[in-house]
Amino acid sequence: MQDRDPDSRPRGARSAVAIDVGEAEDGTLTYSVAQPPEALPPVRPRDLELAWDRARAAALAARFGAPRRFRFRRPDGDVTDLALTDRDARCWAASLDTEDSIATVTGLSLCLRLLALVDLLTRARWAADLVRIGREGAEIDANLWHLAATAPLTREARFDETFLRGQIARHRALPSPVFPLGPGASA
Repeated sequence: MQDRDPDSRPRGARSAVAIDVGEAEDGTLTYSVAQPPEALPPVRPRDLELAWDRARAAALAARFGAPRRFRFRRPDGDVTDLALTDRDARCWAASLDTEDSIATVTGLSLCLRLLALVDLLTRARWAADLVRIGREGAEIDANLWHLAATAPLTREARFDETFLRGQIARHRALPSPVFPLGPGASA
């Protein structure tokens, strides 16, 4: 069976997996997800980049969202609980929820991948070579965008750092493509 390219999936395509959302009296949103984080689908790298930009804009505007709790259920009945109580994480999740509802499998996958990418960049020293952060925003290596959009999440809704590092090293070891200059062009 061939893997589907996430870029070939129409924007807004939805899965049949149910996500029930409830709101507590204190405003905390609770999402009950009928699958584990590692079963969430890949997203398009461009959608992840746009999500990054929206989250950055929301953070600059100090638009902080409600705390969110997620309960992921596995077929065997086991659960993974995840709480977004950190002010920045709440801000990023809220910014995505306005455009790509995180009450959908695709929107939730996008949100968790963004949070996992931020988590990776804050703790993985080897990833520092793959990002430049400045006043105008972040410039992230295209291979890292692709991997963050398509690599599976762990049970804890993070990225497997060893897997990502190996994939980046593999991509860097590949020879650079050679592009012909075109008719009449000279080097």
